[in-house]
Amino acid sequence: MFSTMINVAWALFFALAGGLAGAFLLIWISAHLPAVFDKFTPELDEGREIVRGNRAVADYFGRIVSAAILGVSIIIAAAVLGGLIAALY
Repeated sequence: MFSTMINVAWALFFALAGGLAGAFLLIWISAHLPAVFDKFTPELDEGREIVRGNRAVADYFGRIVSAAILGVSIIIAAAVLGGLIAALY
């Protein structure tokens, strides 16, 4: 019974640590992703085009950023799940 409680405590610890690390990485990547996107399109200032009302640039930029955030979220979820499985095994 005591070892089960220890395993549950480790699982909670891994879940919280992975969640905090994941939240940090997601916020960090979300903040730095527009700069990476600017390097791929040096002739186009996406911010200025979005302010001017260029909907095509806004849609494309939004889809690229949201796809990257979704991809990072899936990777983080897999890492947290792997930690939970390791802790409960």
